[in-house]
Amino acid sequence: MNNYLPKIIKCEIGPYPRPMPQGMFDKLPEVKVQLSTGESLTLFSFYPDEITITESELIGHTVEEAKRIKFEKEVRYLRV
Repeated sequence: MNNYLPKIIKCEIGPYPRPMPQGMFDKLPEVKVQLSTGESLTLFSFYPDEITITESELIGHTVEEAKRIKFEKEVRYLRV
């Protein structure tokens, strides 16, 4: 049984929307990653006016850990 879970080795975030009101209908920034297996995928998008996500905080984590980081930031934002 192989317990190896792929890790994020590269991360790109963006593009960010333009300032309001021009960017009101722009797409949300997406988090795209490359895994240690060579696979590339889009993990999620997020509201940049609510939370910040940086490449450095996701590199070295698994996909599930990265999604958990986003979730915890959203929970903190909603509790304020």
